[in-house]
Amino acid sequence: MRPISELPVDVRRGVRAVLTDIDDTLTDHGRLPALAYTAMARLKEAGLAVVPITGRPAGWCDLIARQWPVDGVVGENGAFYFRYDDATHTMVRCYARNEEARRQDRQALDAIRKAVLAEVPGAAVASDQNYREADLAIDFCEDVASLPKEAIDRIVRIFERFGATAKVSSIHVNGWFGTYDKLTTSARFLQEVLGIDVRTDADAVMFVGDSPNDAPMFGFFANSVGVANVLAFKDQLSSAPGWVTSQPSARGFAELADLLLAVRR
Repeated sequence: MRPISELPVDVRRGVRAVLTDIDDTLTDHGRLPALAYTAMARLKEAGLAVVPITGRPAGWCDLIARQWPVDGVVGENGAFYFRYDDATHTMVRCYARNEEARRQDRQALDAIRKAVLAEVPGAAVASDQNYREADLAIDFCEDVASLPKEAIDRIVRIFERFGATAKVSSIHVNGWFGTYDKLTTSARFLQEVLGIDVRTDADAVMFVGDSPNDAPMFGFFANSVGVANVLAFKDQLSSAPGWVTSQPSARGFAELADLLLAVRR
């Protein structure tokens, strides 16, 4: 992971889309500060596409797509993408799995929920679960006392015991059924909405994240960036970002935005 200050000018000029995690990348201690929101708005005003890529629920993503200065949002770790069409005043929703599959998945995830709560003391269903359509989020430090790594690993193993995919973020363990992830649905969004084919034009995309569930994105995009707090997870990352900011969380995102905007003035 090289310092973001060393990112070549020609690479910065070539970026057309900025994909960004939300929790602990755009936010700071759970809040979205003005400098992160302003950084997104400035990037969009400069002609770059801005797309949050998050594990957060569909209910949140509907609001984000409508009200944030973004071109769309990939939510629930790739379960869908939403984008708001300002011209027609309609929300476009595209899912990785069909409605019947999602219904069956929810029944299976309920069995996992019961197993986790019975086997992992201190774990809780995430407070945003009621707004989710496709996955189960288990809270290990957002609204509960922080659990040790052994407990987090146990939660992951329970998901896997039931045949589900499980990914660890900075606050939750998210689990789901299906072969999608942040990367597959991001690639679909880039192609279908922005006309960017990641097989041939991945250098036009920059991804920013902070935790192990961002590893598929870090590994795929050469222009991947970790905000400084990603260093806390360096031993847990199957793929690391190519670059790292000097500042953590929202300040790190703003630091990156300033670098991208500087070559466009």
